[in-house]
Amino acid sequence: MFPDLRRLLTILLWALLLWDIASAQERGRYAGARETVYPEWFKDSFLDLREDITEAAENGRRVMIFFHQDGCPYCHLMVERNLSQRTIQDVLRRQMDVIELNIFGDREVTALDGQSTTEKAFAAALGVQFTPTLLFFDEQGEVVLRLNGYIPPQSFQLALNYVTGHMESELSYRRYLENNRPTAPQGELNPEDYHRPPPYNLAVRSGKPLAVFFEQVQCPDCDRLHHEVLVDSQIRELLGRYDVVQLDMWSNTPLITFAGEQSDARSLARELGVTFAPTFILFDPQGREVLRSEAIFKQFHTASILDYVVSGAYLEQPNFQRYIAARAERLREQGQDVDIWK
Repeated sequence: MFPDLRRLLTILLWALLLWDIASAQERGRYAGARETVYPEWFKDSFLDLREDITEAAENGRRVMIFFHQDGCPYCHLMVERNLSQRTIQDVLRRQMDVIELNIFGDREVTALDGQSTTEKAFAAALGVQFTPTLLFFDEQGEVVLRLNGYIPPQSFQLALNYVTGHMESELSYRRYLENNRPTAPQGELNPEDYHRPPPYNLAVRSGKPLAVFFEQVQCPDCDRLHHEVLVDSQIRELLGRYDVVQLDMWSNTPLITFAGEQSDARSLARELGVTFAPTFILFDPQGREVLRSEAIFKQFHTASILDYVVSGAYLEQPNFQRYIAARAERLREQGQDVDIWK
């Protein structure tokens, strides 16, 4: 056999062997999903939301819509940790009609404008990007408060007190939370290597997307974010592709806004509607908000939020939940394990 032909056959055999090895690579494991049994005291609704709100108002109650999805561990946590607490459950059962909707569901829903739609279309129209998302309605069908993602019981109890006390007519939710903060909390924000001294000039950009972290001192959830989530090597790599600013949301830390105006952290947080610590907001290189995280998320979801924006995936896939499902599938095809509850 000619040497060149023998060499070519050897190369082909090695190529086939490597292809077999790659083809035989096992898919990564998928873990962390939680199936949730929703409480029997949730309203058995015909999903005509106009009728639900009218009926609730006639009985001195208000309506809360609980958007969820199958396998959502944060929805499971909301039910198992928050709604099972007696003080929270008693308030909900006495004063709220709770209706569950699946953001990918096909049940027919009559929206507040009288139009017939589906659960998934209704969720998309409301811009639901995280589960659970909770919407609280007043007697006229206006949204009094919206909670995007899981928040712990103490914060959730404050939200319930605000809604059931009809406090929206007296003060904003942000002012209400400020009034319920511990008196003169002392301390500093969690130090990070991306932290730099003020003033922060948001109008001068490097061409990177921007991540603005709004936090506060004496904040257990902020501590958890830094000590359990942001320590992940993949998240650190993703953050390295952002300009990052860390602010105390209640402070007078000076900064220059995207419009080039002098302001401070408290004013910016108020302007952006930040009510929960920690919240981080991701902006594109032109300073337009793309996505915000204002709940408690673990490593996989936090990495996915950061990747969604810095990769530009949001330009082609406007639904974050569909993106994160596709991202998990892609990682598994590469042989990587995916644990959505890590």
